[in-house]
Amino acid sequence: MKIFYYTASGNSLAVAKRFPHARLISIPQVLKGEETLFSDESIGLIMPCYMANVPPPVEEFIHRIQLRADYLFAVLTYGSISMGALDRLDAMARKQGITFSYANQICMVDSSIKHFDMDQEVANQHTKEIDRHLDIIVEEIQARTPRPPARSLVKGQLSRLGRHLYRKEIGDVDRKFSVEAQCNGCGTCARVCPRENIRVDGTPRFHHHCIRCYACTHNCPQNAIRLQGEKSRARFRNPAVSLAEIIRANHCPAP
Repeated sequence: MKIFYYTASGNSLAVAKRFPHARLISIPQVLKGEETLFSDESIGLIMPCYMANVPPPVEEFIHRIQLRADYLFAVLTYGSISMGALDRLDAMARKQGITFSYANQICMVDSSIKHFDMDQEVANQHTKEIDRHLDIIVEEIQARTPRPPARSLVKGQLSRLGRHLYRKEIGDVDRKFSVEAQCNGCGTCARVCPRENIRVDGTPRFHHHCIRCYACTHNCPQNAIRLQGEKSRARFRNPAVSLAEIIRANHCPAP
């Protein structure tokens, strides 16, 4: 089994790690390479939901690669509402000749510091019964249970609206970040950024290709990166995932 994943605060990688004996492959690292054809008996795609939509790295992945497997599955992680994100993924994949045998989603801690207080999100995560739902998903996929994506016209329309709003916001959204004095120039923010949007020369410099994944601020060891209007100073990384794993997933060493 191969599982392709994209992660910023660790939720999607934490889900991928629950599949024993699977080979886990980072989507940002695939995009930095030249290989485009992947095959296996079973192939999965695990990703977060961004404003009811598919994150840009996953969109690029879907349009670039070919997947050949008897059983293809997709799992979406989300924090509050996912609306039509799975519909969007399914429609995009079908245009590239990818048909999912199984598609499901799981509600986890929402890492959007623009909308949520991380302390409250972590404190209330037990209400989402994450482990129970994840056990069900893993069991169904290991049994190759068929669960084709369920399409919804209303959710699809909401997803298109969300995508329009999201696309208008990203890019120079990093102008809303500021760096506090406790920053020690360690460069972690640059190494966890999946878009190579940050350069560190004493302090971080943002280059306006931001996709608002918040990997830089959630994983900053000094908690030094602030977002204008953030709901709290608290930050989150899934406890099942280490900082080193997120760096390995997203970092492209400078030439």
